[in-house]
Amino acid sequence: MGLIKIFTKAHCPKCPAVKEMGMVLKKEGVPVLNYDLDTVEGLGEASFYSILATPSIVIEDEEEREVVSWRGVVPSLQEVRRYLLRGIS
Repeated sequence: MGLIKIFTKAHCPKCPAVKEMGMVLKKEGVPVLNYDLDTVEGLGEASFYSILATPSIVIEDEEEREVVSWRGVVPSLQEVRRYLLRGIS
């Protein structure tokens, strides 16, 4: 199974919704990695993916290739699940 990478910042008004989505998916057994763009590690990972807005979500396949991403928006949980079922199984 691939994984989801979530990029957030402390003072981002939309980020709590994405963090909550990540917790729900993690409880369902989906591997979720959270990156705080207020840290050096978070900025480094964001740079690798050219993340310029928060919140951002990147779904990768088993070989760490980007399947889909949302940048600066909060997708619905159903939309994220649809890509998980299609691209990561």
